[in-house]
Amino acid sequence: MKRRNFLHTLSTGSALLLTSGELHNTLKASPLSACSINEEEVLLADVVIVGGGLGGVASALSLLRNGRTVILTEETDWLGGQLTQQGVPLDEHRWIEHTGCTKSYRNFRNKIREYYKCNYPLKEEVAKVPYFNPGNASVSSFCHEPKVALTVIRELLAPYLSSGRLRVFYNYKPVECRVNIDRIEMVVVKNTLKNEKKALKASYFVDATELGDLLPLSRTEFVSGTESRTDTNELHAPIKGNAENIQAFTTCFAVDYLPGENHIIEKPSEYGFWKAFVPPLKEAWPGKLLDLSYSNPRTLQKTTACFAPDDKGCGEVFNLWSYRRIIDRNNFEKGFYSSDISLINWPQNDYMLGNLIGTSDRDFSKLVEGSKQLSLSLLYWLQTEVPRPDGGKGWAGLRLRKDVLGSSDGLAKYPYVRESRRIKSMFTILEEHVGVENRRHVVANAEDSLRAADFYDSVGIGYYPIDLHPTCGGDNYIDFASLRFQIPLGALLPIRMKNLLPANKNIGTTHITNGCYRVHPVEWSIGEAVGLLAFFSLENDCLLPQVRTDRILLSRFQSFLRSEGVETEWPWDEE
Repeated sequence: MKRRNFLHTLSTGSALLLTSGELHNTLKASPLSACSINEEEVLLADVVIVGGGLGGVASALSLLRNGRTVILTEETDWLGGQLTQQGVPLDEHRWIEHTGCTKSYRNFRNKIREYYKCNYPLKEEVAKVPYFNPGNASVSSFCHEPKVALTVIRELLAPYLSSGRLRVFYNYKPVECRVNIDRIEMVVVKNTLKNEKKALKASYFVDATELGDLLPLSRTEFVSGTESRTDTNELHAPIKGNAENIQAFTTCFAVDYLPGENHIIEKPSEYGFWKAFVPPLKEAWPGKLLDLSYSNPRTLQKTTACFAPDDKGCGEVFNLWSYRRIIDRNNFEKGFYSSDISLINWPQNDYMLGNLIGTSDRDFSKLVEGSKQLSLSLLYWLQTEVPRPDGGKGWAGLRLRKDVLGSSDGLAKYPYVRESRRIKSMFTILEEHVGVENRRHVVANAEDSLRAADFYDSVGIGYYPIDLHPTCGGDNYIDFASLRFQIPLGALLPIRMKNLLPANKNIGTTHITNGCYRVHPVEWSIGEAVGLLAFFSLENDCLLPQVRTDRILLSRFQSFLRSEGVETEWPWDEE
């Protein structure tokens, strides 16, 4: 019989609430320095997940469906991270409809499609399309409204909220950890809207935050920014590393277009600055940021797009309007939509003037406000000054759709973050493992069958090009071909901490390889693997590193993953 976990739950599976006396006995040996302990709730669950992005949601679902209890906290009032609160449509690969992700992720996508088919007046011929794309966008085969994804996430979690196995706390962010050598014993989260704290205890803690917030709080070893070429031997790494050199972040927004109407916003206070702004990059940007010309991500040569929300006059030139379009009105019965709806996440609103990692709350807010000013300036420029295909300027009928992202200012609830703190992990994924060019240097005579590195401890698969946006340190795009890859368990295990797991962009990648491991389906896969790992360790009464080092345990764990619908290797007949 397995010994009971040191933090157990009631037979009902509900999270526990300690009395003030029990709390005093638990903490009197080493109290939390900055907390009013007697005024806080202390809650117990098998696993505490801090951060409600796709990784956090997937981690929670994997634990809950296997009978464990979870506390999930989220800094905003929306779950779903980059897909919902940040307003970024799915970035996926061409095999996604039948392989290259987990069963639960595909179920999630299918439920979003089904939601449209059940609730929206789709044209009859569109409703019959198995893989219909609500937005018919060029960036992805499945672009849809953030709120529909949010609704599906809530539906997936609803049974567990009802049973008491799950508790979700919105508008909470971590502020302190209690650590005993190599274990987190408690995390304190604080409400961002009022002065209220909760102390959370669990056997395992998952950091699914956007910036890896638990890492410094728990004194977990981590890296950030760029590594040097000497450190990693990566072809695209810089000669000198810089921990402060982070990719741009973006505050997204949604618009539709009503011809003949005037929806021009008030001129943003920083419009003059942004109108004249030229990105200060080492590899030159072709001109001003607010322009239809920008650096081609692959070649860095000048490329020029078109912008026409009426879908007229662009010809063969790429129309930015359809790039991240989430509603194509032609998919729906005539007259249901008066316009398409498009999400604006372009090179023109990438904010390169600061690094969110490690900032104070005040400086974080300042940087986000700067990013919002850039996005509003882009909108104002599109409404008043952008060149039209007919020779005119501006589209006054562009309307900021505040309802789409659920915010009072019409901008995303949280900035789209491309890069986080990253754990110092038992194994680090390097460019030589996944990058086409670098891989050719380390694999002899494999030109006709070049594949990514085969990881014996694979816990998932994914694919995306290595796509790095301009950085606050002055680097332009780094964008190049990668190979279909695996997710190694070693990259999910901190080198020292025994009960903390990463479930976002904070795994053991480098600055370079983060570029292909940061997208939606991979984040979900990481979160699911982490949740199942915590469950497996609890069930087998073993430490996390043992699952990797003990080959028998590892084989059992990988079999368990596959039984849960997690692919651990690519089917190589899929080309």
